[in-house]
Amino acid sequence: MADGNARVVVGVTGATGAIYAVRLLERLRRAGCETHLVATPAGLLNVHHELGLDRKTLEALADVSYHPADVGAAIASGSFAARAMVVAPCSMKSLAAIANGMSDNLLTRAADVALKERRRLLLMVRETPLNLAHLRNMTSATEMGAIVFPPLPAFYHRPTTIDEIIDDTVERVLALLGIEGAAPKPWSGL
Repeated sequence: MADGNARVVVGVTGATGAIYAVRLLERLRRAGCETHLVATPAGLLNVHHELGLDRKTLEALADVSYHPADVGAAIASGSFAARAMVVAPCSMKSLAAIANGMSDNLLTRAADVALKERRRLLLMVRETPLNLAHLRNMTSATEMGAIVFPPLPAFYHRPTTIDEIIDDTVERVLALLGIEGAAPKPWSGL
């Protein structure tokens, strides 16, 4: 097993954008990180609907996976050393639970642990348009130390495929986590 600096917890919720979770898990593995996955039932539903993948296939992308009801799992404790947690994608329901300290499943408990231990927590929130509750929850999560990271594409590097857009977004996440070898496409000016 890796040390805490090489561990990343990945949460998957029911928002659209399951491809971000899959690419993130693949890329973290290539970077030599140990990944700990927890996917909500709605997250698994979306993985199946959007990508045609089942639970087993998603879980095979992680080093360790957990059931969301397993609130006694290792990642539910601050004593479990991890570099960071990324919720990719992050539904408004999960955002609300995280922003309001509602540790009602393993995913939201692991996010609460990241916040209380002052570890990096990235929330790849997916919703549009945003209502006032969404905005307030994003503000609350940010005030507690989370990074609200909507997976918005960058077009200055002129991507020509959806894969390029997804990969660049994932590289930006890796850069925020401080993962060695992260390679987001930089803006070099006009």
